[in-house]
Amino acid sequence: MIENKIKEVISNPEELEKLYHEDKTIFENGFLKIYPEIAGNELAGFWKIRLEYERPEQSKNKVTNVDILVLIIACLITGTLIKLPTFINIDIEKYFFYEKNAGLIVLFGLSIYAILTKEFLKKKHQIISIGAFLVSAIYINLLPSVRESSSINLAYIHLPLLLWCIYGLLYIDFNLGDKSKRIDYIKYNGDLAILSALLLIAGMILTGITMGLFSSIGISIEKFYFDYIVIWGLVSIPIVATYIIRYYPTVTNKIAPIIANIFSPLVVITLIIYLINIPLAGKDPYNDRDFLLIFNLMLLGVMGIIVFAVSETSINKKQRFNEIILLVLSVVSLIIDLVALSAILYRLGEFGFTPNRVAVLGSNLLIFANLVLIMVDLIKVNFKNGEINQVELTIAKYLPIYTMWTVFVVFTLPIIFSFK
Repeated sequence: MIENKIKEVISNPEELEKLYHEDKTIFENGFLKIYPEIAGNELAGFWKIRLEYERPEQSKNKVTNVDILVLIIACLITGTLIKLPTFINIDIEKYFFYEKNAGLIVLFGLSIYAILTKEFLKKKHQIISIGAFLVSAIYINLLPSVRESSSINLAYIHLPLLLWCIYGLLYIDFNLGDKSKRIDYIKYNGDLAILSALLLIAGMILTGITMGLFSSIGISIEKFYFDYIVIWGLVSIPIVATYIIRYYPTVTNKIAPIIANIFSPLVVITLIIYLINIPLAGKDPYNDRDFLLIFNLMLLGVMGIIVFAVSETSINKKQRFNEIILLVLSVVSLIIDLVALSAILYRLGEFGFTPNRVAVLGSNLLIFANLVLIMVDLIKVNFKNGEINQVELTIAKYLPIYTMWTVFVVFTLPIIFSFK
């Protein structure tokens, strides 16, 4: 990854010059992205002046009217699609419109924005991406609208994960051989989650103020505001967050590492206390189905935190405390996964195979294998002078396996269980 290469040779003018001439655009974007971290270096200051001098107009006015227009178009497309039931009179409860299409529409909006803003994306890759969304939309909407069907409900849940992978291909320009681009995509998702949460909070505050102001003068705008402002705003948040990440990278570069550094230790402490109190509270994942579900959701959440924390730790200098915390977090996560796996296997032996049990078993096995690999790398980082970037590479290499699993759950599992 160019950012890491630049940081490694930031004091070596000859090596920096070589990197620059390998690919001037990639070097420039990577350098300006990490400049806040290396601003104290004299050579870094020289390169910033040099790069900005070579494109003075672009650096002074980075965001153009066209950029803003593209953002608006992507948000309008996404908002219009999410309001289709209103425009063409679809019964959302009978047809399960949002269960089938909400995630698809949001990720399609992000993909449209990526297609409109990426300069070097090949036309065939644009067609492949749009085709994948079209096929997915036809397939998911042709599935029977049956609330009691576990296999179909699992398809609803896993389709957004599959489309997240399709969107990832767009993000990395379909460059499957470059693992560093996969790492960039992982980092982007962490930044996206943080900025989306901040925008959501800001939107909630704005909504509260707006409702209060109009209520004070006796005008009721709740229905209109919710139908045409809140809904459109919610589906536009990821696109707006992506716009901010693209054009104002210093914002997320400063916020994300701070949140990762604060959040990870708190999660470790919370999980340890939680695990200790499970037997004291008399909870049993082997016979309590709802508790097992919560246990697995917790595991997914912790896995996401590990990935996010690793990606944010790796962009800074070696941080011993954070690396130890990540190792402890991976060990605790493995314990959780082992308990969940044993409970699932027990329930399979007692009650047989169902779509839910197959899906949960497969997911837990994949996460278990991934956690083992991550833990091994973190042991090397903490005790054998390994690099935290190797953990990122392990995560990046594992992403296609998750993709194959989502394809199986979405397209094969419903057929195996006869859509039950």
